[in-house]
Amino acid sequence: MLSDWSDEDPNHIFATLKKLSHYYNFNERTVFDTLRDFRDKGVIQTLKDRHMWNTMRMSDRDLADVTGYTYTYLMNGQSPNGNWTCQFNPGERLRLRFINASAMTFFDIRIPGLDMTVIEMDGQPVKPVAFHEVRLGVAETLDVIVEPWEDQAYTLFAQSIDRSGFARGTLTPNPAMSAPVPNMDPPPLLGHTEMGMGAMQHGDSHAGMDHGQMNHNMAGMKHSDHGNAVPFAVDPNNPDLPPRNNATDHAATEYGPGVDMRAMAPGEMLADPGIGLRDRDWKVLTYADLETAGGPPDSLHPEREIVLHLTGNMSRYMWSFNGIPFADSVPLELYHNERVRITLVNDTMMTHPIHLHGLWSDLEVGDGKLLRKHTITVKPGEKLSYLVRADTLGRWAYHCHLLYHMDAGMFREVRVVKAQADGDHSHHGAHGEDA
Repeated sequence: MLSDWSDEDPNHIFATLKKLSHYYNFNERTVFDTLRDFRDKGVIQTLKDRHMWNTMRMSDRDLADVTGYTYTYLMNGQSPNGNWTCQFNPGERLRLRFINASAMTFFDIRIPGLDMTVIEMDGQPVKPVAFHEVRLGVAETLDVIVEPWEDQAYTLFAQSIDRSGFARGTLTPNPAMSAPVPNMDPPPLLGHTEMGMGAMQHGDSHAGMDHGQMNHNMAGMKHSDHGNAVPFAVDPNNPDLPPRNNATDHAATEYGPGVDMRAMAPGEMLADPGIGLRDRDWKVLTYADLETAGGPPDSLHPEREIVLHLTGNMSRYMWSFNGIPFADSVPLELYHNERVRITLVNDTMMTHPIHLHGLWSDLEVGDGKLLRKHTITVKPGEKLSYLVRADTLGRWAYHCHLLYHMDAGMFREVRVVKAQADGDHSHHGAHGEDA
């Protein structure tokens, strides 16, 4: 059980984020970083870079809102110094279940010197895959098999995505034995991939762009028709607006003080390990590696398609779907037993674990394969789709599982209701369908 603990009142943390969203981030650039950039990239390029980020009112080091400055990261309630310990006999097969029970923290988990094989995710069996490291979002669970043959101790190491701290425990045949704790990685820097420019050239991080012409809304830039876009999706909160042709079109509600960025070319990034994990010398598990055991658990063919953009204004600490915070939203209605495809487009530069209560989310991982989950992590600049069977009547929460993002407005109510007449879905258009 991985968690984050602060002695601060959570209401005080939230109030602090509203006043100064980067208050807990001690990794911001300093004058020494600027001097190093002058040396490495030249004065002109460095000033162009700083102008771009400052114009957007964003930081390339904004990986986590709440950090190890106030959080202590725990494993089964024990601090790193507490060193939670599990004893084994060499040669045994051990099943470990990792549960991210934190409020705000993505954990990158590995066991140096020991391979892991995933067998379940979010409590659902998957085809086994061997790997060495995985990023686990808030509320996600992962079951793995390990086989420690050697008579030695191993460190369970889970560092936060921003590298401001870690949780740690020990697998050992002898409680008197422990293993070295790895050094944390240097904090990675956000780049064009996280800015939703996935379709752009990556060889030169500034190729083909005049950052001087960019404003913090990224308005006026061409939206590319990228990937398998969902056709003609109506915004469920704006049924009177014309349908959007693809997932890179942005509704009128996404242009306002609550949204400081919109992805121009969101990419399909299921095989991307994520920022800070892309250059590993070992296997990092991704959604693209996984599929539910036994084949697709339900139909691959939706009756209806909905696009939702994950939106926010980082500096004002405002979060929403389609630019609309929960307080101003209307419920998203699904009809009993219908099959719906939901496409999420992350217009922000932060990673969001999205959780739909009451219903399974079958992530489309390609080649007719599905991965059944209850919480799906969406990387910055990413577009992904999953299928939902609305088989449980009632009112359900639908939200980002980062506590303060949810509290700030990235939350919706989903209502599963009976259709007016059996088989009559003609009125879906008002709630998100392409007529």
